[in-house]
Amino acid sequence: MTPKTRMGHGIFLRSSRDIQIVKQHGRRISTGLFNLLAYKMDDAPSRVGIIVGKRFGNAVRRNRAKRVFRELVRQLHPDLVPGRGLLVFPKRDALLQSHEGLVQAWRTSLERLHLLRIRAY
Repeated sequence: MTPKTRMGHGIFLRSSRDIQIVKQHGRRISTGLFNLLAYKMDDAPSRVGIIVGKRFGNAVRRNRAKRVFRELVRQLHPDLVPGRGLLVFPKRDALLQSHEGLVQAWRTSLERLHLLRIRAY
Protein backbone atom coordinates (compact mmCIF):
# COMPACT_ATOMS: atom_id res chain seq x y z
CA MET A 1 0.00 0.00 0.00
CA THR A 2 1.44 3.36 -0.96
CA PRO A 3 1.65 6.16 1.60
CA LYS A 4 -0.85 8.21 -0.41
CA THR A 5 -3.45 5.44 -0.32
CA ARG A 6 -2.84 4.79 3.37
CA MET A 7 -3.40 8.46 4.21
CA GLY A 8 -6.46 8.65 1.97
CA HIS A 9 -5.11 11.05 -0.63
CA GLY A 10 -5.05 8.54 -3.46
CA ILE A 11 -8.73 7.69 -3.20
CA PHE A 12 -10.09 11.16 -3.86
CA LEU A 13 -10.70 12.75 -7.24
CA ARG A 14 -9.02 16.16 -7.21
CA SER A 15 -8.20 17.05 -10.82
CA SER A 16 -10.71 19.54 -12.24
CA ARG A 17 -10.26 17.90 -15.65
CA ASP A 18 -11.26 14.49 -14.27
CA ILE A 19 -14.17 16.04 -12.36
CA GLN A 20 -15.47 17.66 -15.56
CA ILE A 21 -15.24 14.36 -17.45
CA VAL A 22 -17.31 12.58 -14.79
CA LYS A 23 -19.83 15.45 -14.73
CA GLN A 24 -20.27 15.34 -18.50
CA HIS A 25 -20.31 11.58 -19.09
CA GLY A 26 -21.16 9.96 -15.76
CA ARG A 27 -24.21 7.86 -15.01
CA ARG A 28 -26.38 9.46 -12.29
CA ILE A 29 -28.25 8.05 -9.32
CA SER A 30 -30.28 10.36 -7.10
CA THR A 31 -31.27 9.58 -3.53
CA GLY A 32 -32.82 11.73 -0.83
CA LEU A 33 -29.39 12.13 0.74
CA PHE A 34 -27.05 12.64 -2.23
CA ASN A 35 -26.60 12.47 -5.99
CA LEU A 36 -23.94 10.12 -7.33
CA LEU A 37 -22.26 10.19 -10.74
CA ALA A 38 -20.02 7.33 -11.92
CA TYR A 39 -17.87 7.02 -15.04
CA LYS A 40 -15.31 4.42 -16.18
CA MET A 41 -12.00 6.26 -16.38
CA ASP A 42 -8.98 3.92 -16.37
CA ASP A 43 -7.61 0.85 -14.63
CA ALA A 44 -6.31 2.70 -11.58
CA PRO A 45 -8.08 2.36 -8.23
CA SER A 46 -11.41 4.15 -8.19
CA ARG A 47 -11.38 7.74 -6.97
CA VAL A 48 -14.22 9.74 -5.48
CA GLY A 49 -14.83 13.49 -5.54
CA ILE A 50 -17.14 15.21 -3.07
CA ILE A 51 -18.74 18.43 -4.25
CA VAL A 52 -20.71 20.64 -1.87
CA GLY A 53 -21.98 23.93 -3.29
CA LYS A 54 -22.68 27.15 -1.41
CA ARG A 55 -26.43 26.51 -1.60
CA PHE A 56 -25.85 23.65 0.88
CA GLY A 57 -25.31 26.08 3.74
CA ASN A 58 -22.57 27.94 5.55
CA ALA A 59 -18.93 26.82 5.59
CA VAL A 60 -19.37 24.80 8.78
CA ARG A 61 -22.20 22.73 7.26
CA ARG A 62 -20.38 22.29 3.94
CA ASN A 63 -17.20 21.12 5.68
CA ARG A 64 -19.14 18.74 7.92
CA ALA A 65 -20.84 17.20 4.87
CA LYS A 66 -17.46 16.70 3.21
CA ARG A 67 -16.03 15.07 6.35
CA VAL A 68 -19.01 12.73 6.66
CA PHE A 69 -18.81 11.63 3.03
CA ARG A 70 -15.01 11.26 3.08
CA GLU A 71 -15.49 8.80 5.94
CA LEU A 72 -18.12 6.88 3.93
CA VAL A 73 -15.70 6.69 1.00
CA ARG A 74 -12.86 5.43 3.21
CA GLN A 75 -15.04 2.70 4.72
CA LEU A 76 -16.10 1.15 1.40
CA HIS A 77 -13.19 2.10 -0.88
CA PRO A 78 -11.50 -1.34 -0.62
CA ASP A 79 -14.72 -2.90 -1.98
CA LEU A 80 -15.00 -0.60 -5.01
CA VAL A 81 -14.32 -1.99 -8.47
CA PRO A 82 -11.21 -0.35 -9.97
CA GLY A 83 -11.12 2.21 -12.74
CA ARG A 84 -14.09 4.41 -11.86
CA GLY A 85 -14.43 8.10 -11.20
CA LEU A 86 -17.24 8.95 -8.80
CA LEU A 87 -18.70 12.30 -7.85
CA VAL A 88 -20.92 12.73 -4.80
CA PHE A 89 -23.16 15.75 -4.34
CA PRO A 90 -24.48 15.62 -0.74
CA LYS A 91 -27.92 17.02 0.02
CA ARG A 92 -28.84 18.93 3.18
CA ASP A 93 -30.83 16.00 4.61
CA ALA A 94 -27.64 13.91 4.72
CA LEU A 95 -26.54 15.74 7.87
CA LEU A 96 -29.81 14.82 9.59
CA GLN A 97 -29.45 11.11 8.83
CA SER A 98 -27.80 8.62 11.20
CA HIS A 99 -24.41 7.22 10.25
CA GLU A 100 -25.91 3.76 9.73
CA GLY A 101 -28.57 5.20 7.43
CA LEU A 102 -25.95 7.00 5.36
CA VAL A 103 -23.79 3.88 5.10
CA GLN A 104 -26.80 1.87 3.93
CA ALA A 105 -27.81 4.50 1.33
CA TRP A 106 -24.18 4.73 0.10
CA ARG A 107 -23.82 0.95 -0.18
CA THR A 108 -27.19 0.59 -1.94
CA SER A 109 -26.30 3.28 -4.48
CA LEU A 110 -22.93 1.69 -5.22
CA GLU A 111 -24.63 -1.69 -5.68
CA ARG A 112 -27.20 -0.18 -8.07
CA LEU A 113 -24.36 1.11 -10.26
CA HIS A 114 -22.50 -2.24 -9.97
CA LEU A 115 -19.52 -0.52 -8.34
CA LEU A 116 -18.93 -2.96 -5.50
CA ARG A 117 -16.83 -6.06 -5.91
CA ILE A 118 -18.61 -9.33 -5.32
CA ARG A 119 -17.05 -10.91 -2.28
CA ALA A 120 -16.50 -14.65 -2.05
CA TYR A 121 -16.92 -15.81 1.54
